[in-house]
Amino acid sequence: MALPDKDTLASMMGLVPQLSALGIELCEMDKAHAKMRLPWADRLVAYADSGVMAGGAVFTLLDSVLGTAVFSALPSLVPVATLDLRVDYLKPATPGRDLYASAHCYKLTRQVAFVRGVAFHDSEDSPIAHATASFILNRPPSHVASSEQQADEKDSTKKDQA
Repeated sequence: MALPDKDTLASMMGLVPQLSALGIELCEMDKAHAKMRLPWADRLVAYADSGVMAGGAVFTLLDSVLGTAVFSALPSLVPVATLDLRVDYLKPATPGRDLYASAHCYKLTRQVAFVRGVAFHDSEDSPIAHATASFILNRPPSHVASSEQQADEKDSTKKDQA
């Protein structure tokens, strides 16, 4: 199965209740990279007197953009799940401002993807939070070939016998 394009993936994100509730949007996606936006809203404020966005909302934004970067690095769509996610909060988000996050999947193995990213307002060079994560890739076992691969192997065997 081929990877979905940006618009299709954005539509798929709309089916995830948590992402819809937070208003997280996919801004950009290309090979092994993704960028998302979390619009500022009063309901996302941790403490009313500070106006600062709750850490859980930032965490969800980062987990989502990191996973999307993994999807965009894969040759085909397979289920993935977060194995490990570390978020370092570097400074509070500015009250009243949207938050962005970008991520890069820098290493793929057969079963695990490694990714890192940042949350920021204006520039990735001034991050609010930094994240690193690993994701499990739920690929079919290597001994289970696709029907297309099996057909190719059968044709190859027939040619070798001829």
